[in-house]
Amino acid sequence: QVQLQESGPGLVKPSQTLSLTCTVSGGSITTSYYAWSWVRQPPGKGLEWMGSILYNGGTAYSPSLKSRTSISRDTAKNMYLQMNSLKPEDTAVYYCNIDIYWGQGIQVTVSS
Repeated sequence: QVQLQESGPGLVKPSQTLSLTCTVSGGSITTSYYAWSWVRQPPGKGLEWMGSILYNGGTAYSPSLKSRTSISRDTAKNMYLQMNSLKPEDTAVYYCNIDIYWGQGIQVTVSS
């Protein structure tokens, strides 16, 4: 059974950099899956696609986040999100997603 697990800090100060990891376990997920993605949900709002790393290693980002976001992957087991210059409005639950599989999400709060 495929499981995705997000990990990282739950509290980050404004202007700092957020680094999250998505670890894949179980099943047969490979890098040939079309897109591995990060999605977030701010409090009281809907899901927001942040960006994806594609089967060929290419990346695609939300235009509104592109300048501050980087997604990478080292193997078929780990995907990373790095977002810099954090703002309070970046407070959200952050999810990783591969095909039909979702992590449980990690709450990230941006506050001094």
